[in-house]
Amino acid sequence: MADFRDREHFIPVRAADLAGFLCSDTGPDGTRPLTPDEQAAFRRFTRSVLGHVHISYLGEIRQLKETYAAFDPDADPKPLVPLKPEERAAVLAKLFATFTHLMERANYVRLTREEMEAIMSGASEWGIDLDVPWDAFERVEVFYRGKGFGKRTRRHPVLRWKVSEVKVPTFARVAVIFKQQPHKRLGPDADVRSVFLKLFKDIPQVDIEMLVPGGRIKMPRLDRLKMGGSVTSTIGYVAWKLWGSLSAITSAVVTGSVMALYGPIVLIAGYGYKTWYSFQVSRQTYTLQLTQSLYYQNLDNNGGVMFRLLDETEEQEVREVLLGYFYLWRYAGEAGWAAGEIDDYVELDLERRLGLEVDFEIGDALQKLVKAGLATETDGRYRAVPLADAQARLDHLWERYARAE
Repeated sequence: MADFRDREHFIPVRAADLAGFLCSDTGPDGTRPLTPDEQAAFRRFTRSVLGHVHISYLGEIRQLKETYAAFDPDADPKPLVPLKPEERAAVLAKLFATFTHLMERANYVRLTREEMEAIMSGASEWGIDLDVPWDAFERVEVFYRGKGFGKRTRRHPVLRWKVSEVKVPTFARVAVIFKQQPHKRLGPDADVRSVFLKLFKDIPQVDIEMLVPGGRIKMPRLDRLKMGGSVTSTIGYVAWKLWGSLSAITSAVVTGSVMALYGPIVLIAGYGYKTWYSFQVSRQTYTLQLTQSLYYQNLDNNGGVMFRLLDETEEQEVREVLLGYFYLWRYAGEAGWAAGEIDDYVELDLERRLGLEVDFEIGDALQKLVKAGLATETDGRYRAVPLADAQARLDHLWERYARAE
């Protein structure tokens, strides 16, 4: 069983498309296609697996809704009985633990504080470098899925009419969960009672700090040099003017005439205002850039994130079950396969036929198959039950769900 540390467990194929992909299998030598009856039976099996997995998640959906209700800033209606202070801490801890577990099942990777700070050093040419106040959060967690590269266009720093295209390291999906606490960066009106959930797509890796509130904009080096040069030249110019007016200033101090100081004072105030105004314009420009960057990259917020991620988790579980069962059913035979054999076959077939480099989570898939009665295990070797028996098993489970309702 190969160990691919540079691959992810996520299988980027819709369950419906995966069923068609598997039904088109013709074997390693291309001479063993499924019959029309086998294809129809497997498609029905796929629909039953989808229903079985969805039903098994209904309890988790209800539990997540109840846990998040007291912290959802968008809840409508609000819970009739608010949580007591001592209850809020326990429910908050449960909410973060549940969300982290959900992210793991959806094959997201958790970023530690150290990993985030290493990634966040600097900014891409399309993002903003921010200073994140970590002490503004009571709790914050960040997860990603899908490392890759995105394409961006940039203009030449001098020849502005020239545009080139470059690759930027990105995260395909980034999920953030955080609870704020009172902090000067957040302002007096910050919501410190709610828990916020955010989901984004195609975020440049070095710009991940844009996804949490309270960041202070760091001016790009070129702008800092321009502003520093402006301030230095202003001070030099004012000093030169004051030196030239030294005799007038001395006379004004001696005679008590303030009007002689009017010119130098106005000069200093004018240049001071110009420098301050330039900074404000630059800050507004970068704030607008931040808003525009995230406008098209935000996928969902708060309660919507929960449901979207649950749906992704369901889909991922269906994919694992379908892949594990199909290759056991088609090729393991009576002798069965060890976990490593099916793991290697699935990964090689996905790479050969779809060009997907995936680290198939075989242990999880086999555990689900055995638990559902769709496969058996003896002495470390796994065998799929016949397709008709597997379908009967799923039909029986569905009848049990119906009676339970």
